[in-house]
Amino acid sequence: MRGRFITFEGIEGVGKSTQAAHAATWLRERGVQVVQTREPGGTPLAEQLRALVLEPRERPLSVTVELLIIFAARASHVADKIRPALQRGHWVLCDRFTDATLAYQGGGSGVNPAWIRQLAKIAHPRLAPDLTFLFDAPPAVAMSRVAGRGNRPDRFETEGAAFFDRVRRAYLELAAREPGRFRIIDATAGEGEVAAAVRRAIDAAFPSAGS
Repeated sequence: MRGRFITFEGIEGVGKSTQAAHAATWLRERGVQVVQTREPGGTPLAEQLRALVLEPRERPLSVTVELLIIFAARASHVADKIRPALQRGHWVLCDRFTDATLAYQGGGSGVNPAWIRQLAKIAHPRLAPDLTFLFDAPPAVAMSRVAGRGNRPDRFETEGAAFFDRVRRAYLELAAREPGRFRIIDATAGEGEVAAAVRRAIDAAFPSAGS
């Protein structure tokens, strides 16, 4: 039986990576075979392409180049990791997928969403997440968390508040368009409370998980 494909989305600093790790641990404890991965990245080639996109540079990539690199990475990730895992019956938990491109490059940078959807048909035909978590928080809250990490910011973390307002708005519009797939989680709540909300949503969507 095909595995489940669950994605974790949101702007920087909302805790999606942490929650993906919590969910993976919880599912493994229930006997589910889980592949935890991320985008851009997930395969050796895709990780190299990730570095091209996220590395701050004096002369930024054009948004068109950025978009095509992201989808090249995604095509590698889907073909070499995600589809094979799903076909083995494993669950794939992915930190970002094409919704991120629609939100960041589409909503944030103004790329025509129709172009993004066309590239998605090429990079991952007939593959969409079964369930998507959107961790939502005001950009001011999320970016204060990013600043508190003390890490060198990547290309997107250096964007301003207006950019992240647009990205957040695009995410919420995506969720409104597909309420059956999306679950919006209040990311301003405590880490444990958010993790519990994720577990409840997975249980509701897939009652036989781990049974």
